[in-house]
Amino acid sequence: MHAVLSYIMKTRFLITVTTAITLAAFACNSVAQSSKEKMSTSKQEPEQPSGKVNKSDAEWRSILTDEQYRVARKSGTERPNGAVYKQFKAQGAGTYYCVGCNAELFSSKEKFDSGCGWPSFYDPSNAKNVSQHKDVSAGMVRIEVRCNVCDAHLGHVFEGEGFNTPTDKRYCINGVVLKFVPDQEDKADADE
Repeated sequence: MHAVLSYIMKTRFLITVTTAITLAAFACNSVAQSSKEKMSTSKQEPEQPSGKVNKSDAEWRSILTDEQYRVARKSGTERPNGAVYKQFKAQGAGTYYCVGCNAELFSSKEKFDSGCGWPSFYDPSNAKNVSQHKDVSAGMVRIEVRCNVCDAHLGHVFEGEGFNTPTDKRYCINGVVLKFVPDQEDKADADE
């Protein structure tokens, strides 16, 4: 009886250790993947959607990268200070669109460096395309920001943090869900 219990305990221990190692490897791979993800860019302004955009889960998966899907459709958060953030900080004048539906969301005119590790804006460039919702996940109360056209999760908005901006708001946005189109004079620098 003692040998059977010992065998069961060893087997459970090995299963637990194997599961923990597998989960850790998956998490490291996900972080590595998200830190290499780039913001979509285009030389041409996309056609604006004429109404709400609804797609099946399979359709979203076919047009978004794994990281874009995780953030936009599953309310994920990209890693702070990753490649997307560095790219965002280096971008000049231009407009930011939803990667899922092409709705105009923000512009470089409202962009500022908050030092938080994610793209920051003090106001949307097209307010009708951005919606706000109470978010009680992660053990706190925040205001979630979503694309009002395709319901993609964009990030969160914070107020009263003391930034020297006209609104004292920080739209903390996941860069991977944005598509950047530089202004005319900067279009030669954009990737297709």
